[in-house]
Amino acid sequence: MSSIGYRDAVNDALERMEDLGYERGKGVDLANHGPMGAEALALLGQEDEVARWVERYRRAMEHHEPPAARFALDPADESSWRPALGDFRRAGDWERLFARELADAHWRDVLARWWPRLIPGLFAGLTHGLIRTGHAVRGLSAAGGNPTRLQLTELARGLSYWAARYAPLPGRPRLSGRHELSAAIAALPRMPQEGGMGPGIVRERLDTLDRMPGYHEALESLTPEQAPRLLSEMTVQFADVYLGHPEVYPVPLIHGVTAPAAVRLVLPHLPSEVHLPTVARLWQVQAAFLLAFTVDRRGEGTDVWRSEFAEEPPSMAELGARAAEHGDEHVIKFTEACLREYALRPDPRYPAAAFAAQRRIGRLDDGGGVGGLRADTP
Repeated sequence: MSSIGYRDAVNDALERMEDLGYERGKGVDLANHGPMGAEALALLGQEDEVARWVERYRRAMEHHEPPAARFALDPADESSWRPALGDFRRAGDWERLFARELADAHWRDVLARWWPRLIPGLFAGLTHGLIRTGHAVRGLSAAGGNPTRLQLTELARGLSYWAARYAPLPGRPRLSGRHELSAAIAALPRMPQEGGMGPGIVRERLDTLDRMPGYHEALESLTPEQAPRLLSEMTVQFADVYLGHPEVYPVPLIHGVTAPAAVRLVLPHLPSEVHLPTVARLWQVQAAFLLAFTVDRRGEGTDVWRSEFAEEPPSMAELGARAAEHGDEHVIKFTEACLREYALRPDPRYPAAAFAAQRRIGRLDDGGGVGGLRADTP
């Protein structure tokens, strides 16, 4: 049994990382995963490991300086804040704005006000703005009516990173089609690529999404469903996608699961009218992942992944302990999301995908998921 509870473990981690900027890496802009990884580790029942993990994480890579505020943004004046969306130079201004908003109103009211403004740019930082916000919301929800300053600051930073890296994708998705999610994924054409999928190729594919065959058709291909059911379909189908593509650099496709899993944490705190538009935007992001990072369907929708393992995936509890020992922040977040989704829908692809990530991604002390194609930037 842990000697420290979830709340204390998370707040201690936030205090230990309060000085870190939004991104990290020398010559690259990789998202700061520290608060997300620590919160997910506590949820895995590894509260006693959180403080040690934070120190491991801090040593693994140098973080950028926290951004300084430059010019005030007026949340009541759209002509003030809208031009600052997607301008990372304004990250400090966004943080100051959200800190003021959260000082003056309940965090749920701030979330409900800004969520519809931010979801068109959900791809921000490869969805890390959304995911960091989701982890912060879970911590605040657990705090009940007594959130700490650190927890409110973390929500401000999640929203700020989302706003500063706001990245709209072309087209407007609508849940107006006839396809279930598995059929929509199967119907999406994949583009072959000679010479491999380096960072430049991925970036080019993302920049030309609106000209890629099948992209715009996919945005309107999904049948309308209740949001919770679609979220489960998204996480299980993208666990399947992850398993089916061992040839792809093993980090980006993880977000096809962790992004909808993060949305599940937030939807109960949002007005019902934004639920389906949010899920539609998630599908747009997932279609972009498929077109940018895969060149064919490979092992999707099959059990070919079983040949990758000489053993069955470990138990749920052991997967959580292995994630803590492994240490890579992507592995921790992905394992937690897969186990949480498995509890709602016991599908063997969830633990198998978590086990695959633990094997495919390097350990934190060995560089983790920051080599090769890079973890967070295409």
